[in-house]
Amino acid sequence: MIVSKEVQEMCRVAKGVDHGPAPIPEEGKWVKSKQIKDISGLTHGIGWCAPQQGACKLTLNVKEGIIEEALIETIGCSGMTHSAAMAGEILTGKTLLEALNTDLVCDAINTAMRELFLQIVYGRTQSAFSEGGLPIGAGLEDLGKGHRSQVGTIYSTLEKGPRYLELAEGYIVEIGLDERDEIIGYKYVNIGKMMENIKKGIEVNEAIEKASGVYGRFKEAYKVIDPRNE
Repeated sequence: MIVSKEVQEMCRVAKGVDHGPAPIPEEGKWVKSKQIKDISGLTHGIGWCAPQQGACKLTLNVKEGIIEEALIETIGCSGMTHSAAMAGEILTGKTLLEALNTDLVCDAINTAMRELFLQIVYGRTQSAFSEGGLPIGAGLEDLGKGHRSQVGTIYSTLEKGPRYLELAEGYIVEIGLDERDEIIGYKYVNIGKMMENIKKGIEVNEAIEKASGVYGRFKEAYKVIDPRNE
């Protein structure tokens, strides 16, 4: 270490206060983190690319500084999905510091990593007050049994009004309207369940029917329309 002449000629003054870092909540404990291995927790958050044309929701489960589980969900340009595939291989097994300083291919995923780093090192995780934290696999549970991201896609024009295309329940196949042409419910297909049915050998039409459901007052609809073709 190089020390300047001015500093070398200074007299020494004792440092009276040295109480260490403030403790942060981690998995049901209060931890004074000094090294990256002192950090644990599960959290998720979002990032966006520089031109703000796409976004990433990233979920990380960190144990003693190591990323043990990662869930990467993207929406935006087509290249983001391929970047997410690469990030899924890159992230696990790395320390938080390594992941922060690794190119995760997509700007939105890099930004999400930065935002999650801040949450985790400041003790703002979902599992901050959960004794022992959350098990590996907790991130996957966010997707539900269908193992699909919860997506909301709505299209609307002033002239023709709104069209529900996809909601948390699934792919919207019909919208129910009342006498005033206002939406009162919809019929949907849960794509994850449908694919599971097909994998089990169920005939396609039956697989779709078994994975279908209605929401709201769909059965009371005065008129039913196809949101993609009407």
